[in-house]
Amino acid sequence: MLQEITNQVTEVAREAGSFIRQERQNFDPDRIEYKGLNDLVSYVDKTAEQQIVASLQKILPEAGFITEEKTTTKVGERYNWIIDPLDGTTNFIHGLPVFSVSIGLQEDDKLVAGVVYEVNQDECFYACADTPAYLNGKEIKVSKAPTIGDSLLATGFPYYNFEKQSQYIGLFSELMRSCHGLRRLGSAAVDLVYTACGRFDAYYEYNLNPWDVAGGIVILRQAGGHAVNFSGGDECLNTRELLATNGKLTEEMLQVIQKYFK
Repeated sequence: MLQEITNQVTEVAREAGSFIRQERQNFDPDRIEYKGLNDLVSYVDKTAEQQIVASLQKILPEAGFITEEKTTTKVGERYNWIIDPLDGTTNFIHGLPVFSVSIGLQEDDKLVAGVVYEVNQDECFYACADTPAYLNGKEIKVSKAPTIGDSLLATGFPYYNFEKQSQYIGLFSELMRSCHGLRRLGSAAVDLVYTACGRFDAYYEYNLNPWDVAGGIVILRQAGGHAVNFSGGDECLNTRELLATNGKLTEEMLQVIQKYFK
């Protein structure tokens, strides 16, 4: 059942992505809203979320929702969908072609399915518990890079909560001298699935929300990767911090991160 549900969710994500792609062509910047400092939202986010929620209700009627734009407040007793209808809103608004639809399914306190659709490249990543991870029907695996010195890393920059800015800059400075390069794409969901398919070897960020990472965490883990918090624990959905790796880099990355984030 879970695999069939995941297949249906890929279609939901693609439909939302098609709407987002179409709206990008004629997007009106005057319709931008601010949820907080540098925290942007548009009618595209909200409409896409409403479309996703309506479709998912048909797939699993008993499930509730945890969504970025709060278009529904339904809570499920056993199942909850965790949705970011447009991860990378700032990129979308500025016309930078890196943004995605992210959908995760949580059963009790366990993430059991994830779909991330990168709109611009038409790449749909998906996985569920006890199955491999896939990209457009082809199985994917994490990279085999053995050390930070062999790796390409990804991160996300603080954009409204600067409480730990000095620690972040220190960590960034150390890592940039140690690896092949550091990238910042602006979509946590994309960073996660790019780590899952080996384009990145590790990704780290703090000040994250569950909807940013729920779908990607499932895909990464089913591709053979690790997703942990900065203390090394498996709970990283609600800790607002995440280290995602190919598995080989976890301990080395944690040693560096913990110099700055204790």
